Amino acid sequence: MGRLRVTPSASARMRHDDRATEDEKLLERRVSPAFLDTDPWRALRILSEFVDGFDAMATVGPAVTVFGSARTQPDSPMYELARTIGRKLAEAGYAVITGGGPGTMEAANRGCREGGGLSVGCNIELPHEQSLNRYVDLGVEFRYFFARKTMFVKYADGFVILPGGFGTMDELFEALTLIQTGKVRHFPVVLVGSAYWSGLLDWIRGTLIPNGSVSPQDVALLHVTDDPDEAVDFVRTYAVDSSGPADDPDPGASRSRP
Repeated sequence: MGRLRVTPSASARMRHDDRATEDEKLLERRVSPAFLDTDPWRALRILSEFVDGFDAMATVGPAVTVFGSARTQPDSPMYELARTIGRKLAEAGYAVITGGGPGTMEAANRGCREGGGLSVGCNIELPHEQSLNRYVDLGVEFRYFFARKTMFVKYADGFVILPGGFGTMDELFEALTLIQTGKVRHFPVVLVGSAYWSGLLDWIRGTLIPNGSVSPQDVALLHVTDDPDEAVDFVRTYAVDSSGPADDPDPGASRSRP
């Protein structure tokens, strides 16, 4: 998509500072009026990321976004579980969208490719380089988290979320917020790994609901399982329920979109 990719050895020889990401530069408050020379152009760069993402992913077709930790090791049972889910989603006719990095993302992309599906990766610029994993068929590079997260939701028919850290939690709660507020419709969210997620769900039920911060119906938006077949079946059930009549002239009109 026209994004420059520089190897670490070449980057070390070039006179530029890659310690600050584009998100950091955007959110930094300047005390001098020098921002007038840069922020308007940065707005155009942001626009270009949306244009590139929309253009690249417009024809992906039915897809499921899979989230999880970049730190998951290839010999981990969770890696194999993500790989199995990616393969089963592909066999069910879905493309798999991930953050394009290592760990769980790599596993889901790998399984998708093994299942004959379209493996999509939306990579992000980070202070420590994160390159697209080798199992991505369609890769899009992003500087801004908010542009990248839009692609995760806009082109997905559901989320499958495996154990992860702050980034995974951010993506989970953003999805729930969009559903809760009606920004997306008919959007299944599957949490894989009951032991991992049980503490969070207990806290939601034991603290947020009694406090009136969320309603019991909000918690019902989540489906928890350890079974890859059940995860895929849950997504497919939602897709059938929200796809409209078979003779609908525009079946994509009912697909979840922000």
